[in-house]
Parts: sequence; C-alpha cells; structure tokens
Amino acid sequence: MADLNDPSADDLTELDVDLNPPCVLVFNASDPSGAGGLGGDALAMASVGAHMLPVVTGAYARDTAEIFDHFAFDEEAVAEQTRAILEDVEVQLIKVGFAGSPEILSTIAETATDYPDVPLVAYMPNLSWWDENQIEAYLDAFRELVLPQTTVLVGNHSTLWRWLLPDWSGDKPPTARDIARAAGELGTPYTLVTGIMLPEQFIDNVLASPQAVLASEKYERLEAVFAGAGDTLSAALAALLASGTDLVAATSEALSYMDRCLDAGFRPGMGHVLPDRLFWAQPEDDDDDEDDGPADPADFALPPHDTRH
Repeated sequence: MADLNDPSADDLTELDVDLNPPCVLVFNASDPSGAGGLGGDALAMASVGAHMLPVVTGAYARDTAEIFDHFAFDEEAVAEQTRAILEDVEVQLIKVGFAGSPEILSTIAETATDYPDVPLVAYMPNLSWWDENQIEAYLDAFRELVLPQTTVLVGNHSTLWRWLLPDWSGDKPPTARDIARAAGELGTPYTLVTGIMLPEQFIDNVLASPQAVLASEKYERLEAVFAGAGDTLSAALAALLASGTDLVAATSEALSYMDRCLDAGFRPGMGHVLPDRLFWAQPEDDDDDEDDGPADPADFALPPHDTRH
C-alpha cells in the first residue's frame, strides 16, 4: 500500500499528471482579428479547461469583415514545431483548423499516423475567400490525407455539402446523415454538421455517424453576422473530448458554449460580430458596483520604494 504521508517519486509524478489540464495539439493559422485561428482556439480551450499546444501553420491578412490573404508556413517549419513539443508533452487530442497548404496537410497526416491512439478533431472552414485552384488542391489533400485520420469532422452544412457531395441531385438538401455517410466512406466515423436551416428562424446542429443521428441541438437564429463560430465550436469540442467527456455529451456542451459565446458577442471593428469566448468571466449586472467614473491613472502607477543607492 502506498504511503500517503511520504509518496514515492512515481506517485508524485502520477499526481502531477492527474492535476494537469488535458493537452490539445492544435494546427491553425494566426488570425490578427481574433475572430478565429489560434487566438480563438486558445480562449475557447482555456474556458473549457484544456491547455492548448499551438502549432502555427501560417497567418491570415484579415480584418473583422473579410479575409484578404493567407501566408502559409513552410511545411518543415510546421514539422519542427510539432516534433519539438511532442517529444516533451503527452497530448490527449489533436485539433486541425486551417492548415494553409496541401504540403502542411501532409505533415499533419504524418503526425496523426505516428499517434494512432490520439483522437483527431478536424474543422473545415468556409474557403470561398481563397483562389479556386488553391481551394480544390486543399480540399483534395484534406480528403485523401486527413479525413482517414479524423475522428470527428466539424463543418457548416453548406460547406460540407459542397465539398463531400458535389454531385448531389436530390430534391431536398442532403441531411446530416447523408454528409456523415460521405465522410464515413473516406474513413471519418463521426461528423458534426452545423447551421442546418429550419423553419421559424431556427438552426439545427446534428452529430451523426454513417449509421445514425447521435445528437441534435436546435437554437434560435441570431440576427447578427458572426465570424469565428466554427473555430469556437470545434475548439470547445476538442477540449471537452480531451478531458474525457463522451462524444454526445461533449457535443451538447460545446454547442451550448458556442451559443452563449454568440449571444454575448461583440463588434470590435466595423465588420462582423465576434464570439465572446470569455462571457462567463463578465460580471453579472446586479453585481456591478456603482459607476465611479474612469479610473485615475495614478491607480495603476507603481508604488514608491525606499531603495537607496
């Protein structure tokens, strides 16, 4: 029996691991607007209780209204970032955002192959801002290299429909299960399809496998146009799964978190509304003290000291 008053070094190491937040390796771009990218991932994951290990795949040139360009890193730079941190830290999950090039997707796929027991959450954003030839090459590489490694694919209904079912000829739009079936044929067992339009200003979000619908959460449609909702949802889902939450419960919690982030959204510039991923840290209205006006700059000054030279 272990001595609780004088634990061994092994016991202390195990205790440290248990007390650590789960670590999630994230591949994504830098986003100067804060709408999404690694900055958005970091806030969402920290809010849910995970520690993000960010691997920068490139950088957007964008504001809160639109993306103007993207500058991809060299794939060897991405590989070196990944190699360095994985030799030091054990990760519970891998999350893939926007990688920026087929070459970087190949690097990510190689990493996932080396860690077959680590789940992978992949988010496919809307790429309509990009050059058409670049989009096609990127989607082809993602389909061939990343989807076979993916545990849960996350994406908007229209984005996934046009990508995975480009020849759809049905009288009605494909269902979430239709999309999940198409992803399943490429090796992905679960797909979370968001933004399915319903009557009376509601939006449905459905988690499905090729065989069945596993969960469905309906929310009232908000009037504002948002940037960063998909990054928020996929990051929260990844963090919850890394912490050991089962898939259906994690999906429900992540959707609820995203909805509250959007409900508390703010507009820092002249473009879209951004999710407030730290909505829970804002004071309640009835807890606010009386408005004493702006703080005196002297309140932030360093205190005097008595050091003499």
